[in-house]
Amino acid sequence: MTTIPSFVHRNLPRLLLEAREAVMLHTRPALREHGLSDQQWRVLRVLGEHADEQGGIETGRVAREAYLLGPSLTGVLARMERDGLIERQRCPQDARRSVVRATAEGLAKVQALSQTIEAHYVWMGQHLGKASLTALYDLLDKVIALEIPDAEATAPASENLEE
Repeated sequence: MTTIPSFVHRNLPRLLLEAREAVMLHTRPALREHGLSDQQWRVLRVLGEHADEQGGIETGRVAREAYLLGPSLTGVLARMERDGLIERQRCPQDARRSVVRATAEGLAKVQALSQTIEAHYVWMGQHLGKASLTALYDLLDKVIALEIPDAEATAPASENLEE
């Protein structure tokens, strides 16, 4: 006879994925209007957040901050470079590494999409309450810090992060 495990707690990883998908339901249409996949948007957002770094961002850092595994990032960057959204070059300090930066066209997409995304966050704040949305951010930060004490240096552990 098979024993069925008895879980006391709800499935937190599934709930987090479900919440992510619920939020992305509002974001994806705008991404598609701009011809972007979820992964391309994550890369552009990272590059937009670091647009003031003149030398570009090392691809390893982009992978960590966009939660993409290296092999997947390679394909995403190739398509983005082909579409004129990013530029890649060898790292001046270490020719074995690459750096990437958003082009003017890529940054224009970041600017246009940031307005749509920020409007969605305002809407969420109106429906959840600003205090609840702030508490959600704080709680998620605490969960991350609890589970991954050195979150800055940790790479994604699973291909599921790319969904």
